[in-house]
Amino acid sequence: MLSETQVFLNLARQQWLTLGVKNLEAVEIGLRAALLKDGRRLLEQLLNSPEFLVPQDQGQDGEKCHPHRTREVKTVFGPVSIRRNYYYDPESQAGRTPLDTALGLVEGYSPGLVRLACRAGARDSFEQGQEDLRSYGSIDLPARQIHRLVNRVGPAMRKQLERPRPPVESATSIPTLYVSVDGTGVPMVAEELEGRSGKQADGSAKTREVKLGCVFTQTCQASDQLPLRDPQSTTFVAGFEIATDFGTKVRQEALSRGMARAKTVVYLGDGAHWIWELARVNFPFAIMILDLFHALEHLQTLTDLLHGEKTPASKALWEQWRLELLGDQVVAVIQKARQQAASLPESQQKLALSEIGYMENNQTRMLYGTYRRQGLFYGSGVVEAGCKTVIGKRLKQSGMFWTVQGAENVLIMRCAVYNRRFDAYWNAHHQTDYLEMETAA
Repeated sequence: MLSETQVFLNLARQQWLTLGVKNLEAVEIGLRAALLKDGRRLLEQLLNSPEFLVPQDQGQDGEKCHPHRTREVKTVFGPVSIRRNYYYDPESQAGRTPLDTALGLVEGYSPGLVRLACRAGARDSFEQGQEDLRSYGSIDLPARQIHRLVNRVGPAMRKQLERPRPPVESATSIPTLYVSVDGTGVPMVAEELEGRSGKQADGSAKTREVKLGCVFTQTCQASDQLPLRDPQSTTFVAGFEIATDFGTKVRQEALSRGMARAKTVVYLGDGAHWIWELARVNFPFAIMILDLFHALEHLQTLTDLLHGEKTPASKALWEQWRLELLGDQVVAVIQKARQQAASLPESQQKLALSEIGYMENNQTRMLYGTYRRQGLFYGSGVVEAGCKTVIGKRLKQSGMFWTVQGAENVLIMRCAVYNRRFDAYWNAHHQTDYLEMETAA
């Protein structure tokens, strides 16, 4: 009996002999479908072979065996049917199927298919993941099932990937290692927002803050002496934890990236108090830098208060003080600003003094001329871009509302993909390369 693949190839050959060679895509699509059919048949034969040794496939005390129980298993080739022993203990009312366990099935789905579903669910919406799997792999998996598998696998993946990892051993030092932290709001379901204050008119919240940390390295500068981030060096961690717990996670990521081998450690952030408290506790030895963009935003607010919003005088003063900040003259700017604020009406003066206080609190982190001479980044654009790509692009799409657990399940997988650790985790968790190891031996 000819295989589906042989039948299709014979058909394609006959068509081309009769009508001439035509567009290849029809052959590619048809051949893929035939190969998948043959793959299902061959895999089903393998799975139902009676001679294989299945671990723990014998009855325990009190168990009753129900042989040849049938189950449909969804695989990357499509659904296949397997027959296996089912053991049930009436006293504990617990059952088990050793073959399912040995194969690594997840709710009747093969680990290979679950891997693709989780990666697709991490990359984009579950609905888009459904379309991608159908388009790229001829896999028909509903969006709701991708969602279910992500939530099923996510907690175990998170537990493993967030364990402390030993740093990569290397005798090579890292010239400069950067750590940057930020946060962004994610829309949540109503139950996750009960009792939480927020920025709505009535004081309620529509979002909860997800914190994002990133680590990257710099080993050289561009020809114009501007710093260059090392390609593929950025890794991310994310979570809903309070700042103290999240700081531990960020520090562990930095250690695993080789912070102990770094000649210089730089910590970048905006003016949020929790960001600098996290730095004080976890990176006290780092060079602390306030993101220049945020500093200039506050400077703009200050000059608008002093001379009117967007007036020529405000713009001129902003440009003058911007150059002074870039020349390490933050103390001089603060002194001049206080002098000018003294003549403002009380309400405006209070607002101006708040902006001046922002600079005073961060003045040791605003030595931008020094940072430039040292060839360092002084902007937190990497982590801010990460808030948009790692978090926003996936969790803040129109109509999305999350539970904390659901968002964390997606985030751990999404960070693993961005950090180039997803496949390594999956291969190790499922011993994916055991056949290659046997072949090599």
